[in-house]
Amino acid sequence: MTEHKELYDRVFGLIEKHDQWMHNTINLIASENVSSPAVRSAIVCDFRDRYAEGWPGERVYAGCRYIDEVELVCIDLAKKLFRAEFADVRPVSGVVANLMMYTAFMAPGDRMMALSIAHGGHISHARGSLGGTAGAVRGHKVQNWVFDEAEFNIDVDASMKKIRGLFQDGKEVKFLLFGGSVFLFPHPVKEFRDIADEYGMHIGYDSAHVSGLIAGGKFQDPLREGADVVTASTHKTLPGPQHGIVLSREEFAEAIKRAAFPGLMSNHHLHNVAGLAVALAEMMEFGKDYTAQILKNARALGQALHERGWKVVAEHKGFTESHQILVDISETPMKDGRTVEEQLERANIVINRNLLPWDKKRGRDYKRPGGIRLGTSEMTRLGMRKSEMEAIAEFMTRVVMRGEDVTKVAKDVAEFRKDYQRVHYAFDTETPAYQHLRFK
Repeated sequence: MTEHKELYDRVFGLIEKHDQWMHNTINLIASENVSSPAVRSAIVCDFRDRYAEGWPGERVYAGCRYIDEVELVCIDLAKKLFRAEFADVRPVSGVVANLMMYTAFMAPGDRMMALSIAHGGHISHARGSLGGTAGAVRGHKVQNWVFDEAEFNIDVDASMKKIRGLFQDGKEVKFLLFGGSVFLFPHPVKEFRDIADEYGMHIGYDSAHVSGLIAGGKFQDPLREGADVVTASTHKTLPGPQHGIVLSREEFAEAIKRAAFPGLMSNHHLHNVAGLAVALAEMMEFGKDYTAQILKNARALGQALHERGWKVVAEHKGFTESHQILVDISETPMKDGRTVEEQLERANIVINRNLLPWDKKRGRDYKRPGGIRLGTSEMTRLGMRKSEMEAIAEFMTRVVMRGEDVTKVAKDVAEFRKDYQRVHYAFDTETPAYQHLRFK
């Protein structure tokens, strides 16, 4: 056997090890989900090897007759699901969708409002000094919303005052961006529509984390609340392949389309457009029930951890109105988010460490923050409900609060997971959720 064949085989061996590990883990990463067997079937179709530049029916490449039809179905489903006049399903990720939004609605260097990273904003919203997409790629001057840490949301009155102050100082704001990576409660979009009209600003909404909840009618409805444009990634609460969407009104369609091509993309991962179409059809059929259970599970997990002595953020507000909960672990025996993340992973529980709004004041950073972020989308997709959230909270407590042997807990987690191996809320559910399918 040649060295190259050994490496070739090693890749598949590692893939299979990963898939087997996923069978045995509790995955609480808020930005992940598990796609259905049907979505997986779609994304391995021949579209993966083809090329299509431009809008369906206006391609630069030939050979797109069926690809165009699938993309048009995907567009139609996105418009119906989100009740949008216009949908572009070409962005290959949520970050690319955001770049399309910036390109269509702002000139390079324009000033915008967005959440700071410490308050839950995404790196694609951040200023250039932090390496953020908005600042580093587009040169946008990013001002941060004033944040109410107690309510864990944007402070409307203080932010209004800040915007007016910027204009009075000759610092014109062009764009108001809502949404974030830590997104517990709906953002006050409608409250800013009047001031946006007063000063000629546009409103954007990054729904990457909550797009599935919006589609299911379980969070907020930004397009009806005053947003001009909504972006999304498609693999979080919306359980599709890794891709993106831009939603807007028809009046902005041409600017968005031009931002996509020729502005930001050539080919746009056509197999994932097919997979997204399947996922959108699943959400049309099952999305309301699925997202309702995600929310019930998130609140139940927050409550179960709270009852076991964990400091879950926003207890007075029921912990969350989304798929996420945020936990301050600085007073637990393990003290910092990185240690908690590492020890839980050894116990087959996958979470991510996360900055808290007050971490910087306490000398913490993203490497060893004071928080962890948990999400219930994936475990809900496997059929888990409130009682399973109780069990998950107990597993976590055994590791973090009681310091039990992680090897023993990992075995118990794997045993617990045996009953949850198939995708729910989908048309096709026979193939196990994490089964590796190898073509030869």
